[in-house]
Amino acid sequence: MKKIIASLFCCTLLLGYAPAQDKKDPVLLNFAGKDVSKSEFEKIYRKNNTKDAAFDKKTIEDYLELFINYKLKVREAEEMGIDTTASFKNELAGYKKQLSQPYLADKDITDKILREAYERMKTDVKASHILVKLSPDALPRDTVKAYNRIMKMREMIVKGADFAKLAKDSSEDLSAKENGGDLGYFTALQMVYPFESAAFNAKKGELSMPVRTRFGYHIIKVSDSRQAQGEIHVAHIMVKTPANAPDSVASKAKSRIDDIYKQLQGGGNFEELAKQLSDDQNTSRNGGALPWFGTGRMVPEFEKAAFALQKDGDISAPVKSAYGWHIIKRLEKKGLASFEDLQSDLKAKIAKDSRSEISRSSMVSRIKNDYKFKEFPKSKEEFYKVVDSTLAMGTWDKEKAKSLNKDMFTLLDKNFTQEDFAKFMADHQIRKKNASPVAVVNSLYEQFVSESCISFKESRLYTENPDFKALMDEYRDGILLFELTDRKVWSRAVKDTMGLKDYYEKNKNNYMWNQRLDAAIYTCANADVAKEVRKYIKKGLPGDTIVSKINGKDSLSKSNLILNEGRFSFGDNSVVDSVKWEPGVSPDMPMGKSVAIVNVKSVMQPQPKTLEESRGLVTADYQAFLEKDWIETLRKKYPVTVNKEVLSTISR
Repeated sequence: MKKIIASLFCCTLLLGYAPAQDKKDPVLLNFAGKDVSKSEFEKIYRKNNTKDAAFDKKTIEDYLELFINYKLKVREAEEMGIDTTASFKNELAGYKKQLSQPYLADKDITDKILREAYERMKTDVKASHILVKLSPDALPRDTVKAYNRIMKMREMIVKGADFAKLAKDSSEDLSAKENGGDLGYFTALQMVYPFESAAFNAKKGELSMPVRTRFGYHIIKVSDSRQAQGEIHVAHIMVKTPANAPDSVASKAKSRIDDIYKQLQGGGNFEELAKQLSDDQNTSRNGGALPWFGTGRMVPEFEKAAFALQKDGDISAPVKSAYGWHIIKRLEKKGLASFEDLQSDLKAKIAKDSRSEISRSSMVSRIKNDYKFKEFPKSKEEFYKVVDSTLAMGTWDKEKAKSLNKDMFTLLDKNFTQEDFAKFMADHQIRKKNASPVAVVNSLYEQFVSESCISFKESRLYTENPDFKALMDEYRDGILLFELTDRKVWSRAVKDTMGLKDYYEKNKNNYMWNQRLDAAIYTCANADVAKEVRKYIKKGLPGDTIVSKINGKDSLSKSNLILNEGRFSFGDNSVVDSVKWEPGVSPDMPMGKSVAIVNVKSVMQPQPKTLEESRGLVTADYQAFLEKDWIETLRKKYPVTVNKEVLSTISR
């Protein structure tokens, strides 16, 4: 991505989609036999300028020159065959993969999911659950067995069984033995999507029907809901208490946290006490500050106490958690940000969440409909005969399906065969403990159909979607332009040392030093040190010798005298600026408790900088020179004709 951005900025221009020309779209210019329409130029001009961009004659003509230069460079890259190289094709393919993603999801569904997640983030839900584990690709008989079991437990609760006790005794969520299935408060994007939806759609006190997730079947009971707490930033002082600590240890920890709390009540500094006394080594060095957190991110006791603090600066009484004792200080609190501010972050989170599959599934369905998907179920069933336990072990050999060569499904005139699916299975098989081969075939087939549909759509984006074509053309030309400009200008200016030196010799008067002082600035700790320094300057001792005599052997650790020697232009140093620009030693210049003395050794008249002193500027100017020369060559090689009459009609 850096390469594309760099090239586009360097050229100050981004190419866009060239619309078809007709009688109402006259030719604006022709270069090397290629026509460019008025509408193409207008589209690009508007895209790369703000709404307030001028449409006066000069501005348009200046931009047209940049546009022509860009076109000529891209044409030259094509003439050189850069667009046929493997590196170019691989790089463009990588960008195509990235750029195609927004076009391969159902935008309406994606927007709906984004908005739904944001609306749910306004609420915290408190719920409990009971889990019966079930693999996502379990056999039908195992699925029925798990469903019947969870339904039996639901019936028991409906008839009066205690939810928490049943969760402790029967839930396959190991944490239920401790919490009775109570998950505390949570909000959107903290649970798997089917579970989240069931919880947010349930009424308080209501017992859900079984909910299937990738973990198995759940029954959910919502006990409370509240307005979202937002996020809070706190610091804490912690005294660790080991789990199941003996009473003596627990008592000492309690006494210690109480003592710290008394110090705080007596005016002690929280940050300093955290640094000195907190057992949380990860935060103590920062005065106890923790990262921002919201609902469900901390242990319940800590979260409750933190959000109970009413204003910034408030400090809690000691709070006990599973990790020990805490004293919490509120630093800052904020509510839910706007949808616009959170949109990018939500998109990134949803892309990693199972709900993203909804948009993808919707797109797959649309592709099937648009491209006349036709399936041959018996072709899939034939795979049941050529798979065995090795498929669930992840070691199945596609040679076992070498006799299968029928079509499995079609999209328009493209056939997807059994050979294609056999290869897909071999490449995507993974070890799935206790999974049946038939279930694995079915799961992989669904994945194969989905990925094939998406790939088919992706392969047709360039010809079917003008916006995508425009975007790909921009990146294509950007890659070409970067590569060729690097060869002709950027890298050449760095590597062509003789050319750079020759350019410098011809233009070195453009890189001049102003009048400078060759001087030594002595910053003395006090007037007594200044007196000693003057004595040594008068004797003609070098600056570093003077520093050594004043500061002693360990000059790095002492600061009676600081020396700053060099050549100074006006404006480089305020002390130098304030003395007479003539050889000699300045009077003492008080600087608070310190005293400065400047020893002006000589006044240097304006002179050219050496190549090394001006290399950065010279290199940049040499690059500009090379580019100008290159463009002149291209203009001669590819003649350009501009229709002035058409140009004069361009307006807002």
